[in-house]
Parts: sequence; C-alpha cells; structure tokens
Amino acid sequence: MDGFIKFTNQSQGRDRIFRATQYACALVKYLLRNKAARKELVKKLQALESNMSAGRKLFRLGSTVSSLQTARQTWRLSDPVLRACLTVASLSRALYFACDNLLWARSVGLVRDVDKESWRLAASRCYFVSLVMSLTRDAYVIARIVAHKSQDRDYQRKARQHLSEHQDVACTVIPQLDAFLFLLYESLKTNPPIVLDTAKNVCDLFIPLDRLGIYPTNAGVVGFCGLMSSLLGILSVLKPGLKVKP
Repeated sequence: MDGFIKFTNQSQGRDRIFRATQYACALVKYLLRNKAARKELVKKLQALESNMSAGRKLFRLGSTVSSLQTARQTWRLSDPVLRACLTVASLSRALYFACDNLLWARSVGLVRDVDKESWRLAASRCYFVSLVMSLTRDAYVIARIVAHKSQDRDYQRKARQHLSEHQDVACTVIPQLDAFLFLLYESLKTNPPIVLDTAKNVCDLFIPLDRLGIYPTNAGVVGFCGLMSSLLGILSVLKPGLKVKP
C-alpha cells in the first residue's frame, strides 16, 4: 500500500495511470466498435479516453523545461554516442511537449488561431524522432553488453557446452544464428532495464508511425501498443532499479 501511495503521489505515476487508462479505453472501444448493443458503453469509453488525454496534457505543462534540463545533463556524458542520442531525444521530447502544451491551450480556449492538425502532426514528428533516438541508444547499449559478454570466460565455457548439447539443432538451423541468439539471451537476461526500455520504446513507436502514415495500422493496434508501453512504464516507476541509465 505504501508503494502504491508513493507511486500515485508522483507526477510520472499519475501520468502513467492516465495513459494506461486512455489507451485501454481506445483498445476496448475498438473491440466493441461493431457491437450495436454496446453503443452506449462505447460513448462512455470515448468520453473517458478524452478526459484522460486532457488530464495528461495538464500534467505535462512543465515537461518542456524538464526535458531541456535533461538534455543539458546528457550533453555532459563522456560517451559520444550516448551523448548524441540522449540529447537529441530529450530536445525532440521538449519540442513535442511544447506542441502538446499549445494544443492544450487551444482546447481550453486560451488561444484560437492555431491549426490543430498541423500542430498534431508536428508533435507526432517530434515524438517519432525522440523514440528513434531512444531506440538507437538501446541498440548501442545492447551491442556494448553483448560485446562485453562475448569476452567473458565463463560465458565462453557455457557457449561451448550449449553448442555441444544442441549440436543437432545447431546443424539443422544455422550454427552462427544459434550462437548469436544464445549470446544475446545470456547478455540480456542479467540486464532487465535495457530489455524493458527497448520493449517500451518499440511499443510506443507504433503510435507516431500510425499518425504520420509511415506504417498505418488501426486504433486497436495503437491502443494495445499504448497500453503495453504504459504498463511497462508503470513497472519502471514502481521499481526504479528497472529504469535504464543513463
């Protein structure tokens, strides 16, 4: 109970709950779209989804400054690849939040002369760039972990043992592929934060891909991917040790 209270008291925690609810509504609404007996429920889900979206926009009013501060910190990283990926990701996220804040201001009537669709498209582009850079960082970190693991003597012994025990399977498939998958598994099973972050970013990527028309799917896929990434985000907030660093 104490953990739940601490979680809900955090702005990130509340945002994750609102986000999970928003995308859960989108998914259920899509699944019920052709059921005439559920029209009233679909309308309620639509209203709840809109309210969750509006609430999240309100929570994120200060996120632009927070992302700029994060970019300032990541610029000091010694690793040039991490520095470039994380800084560009944070700056893109800051622009995304700025667009999102402007859309919120329009929705509540603070500003009027704003092209809603153009700014939504701009927000999706910034979000897409941020996710691509985050996934590039994930791939780079995984590559470093795999390279380090391949030099480990204990792993080399386990790899030889694994290949000898699965010699028939390795010959049937591709020996190099079997060896690589075993290396990847051994490397990542002791690094859950990077696995969690990669899975979350991959799920999130389907949202701007659909909105930008790069890889059109449907509201059901977007809702499912958004829900999964939200649940993974909740897990990383509940257990800080599962949050990838830097």
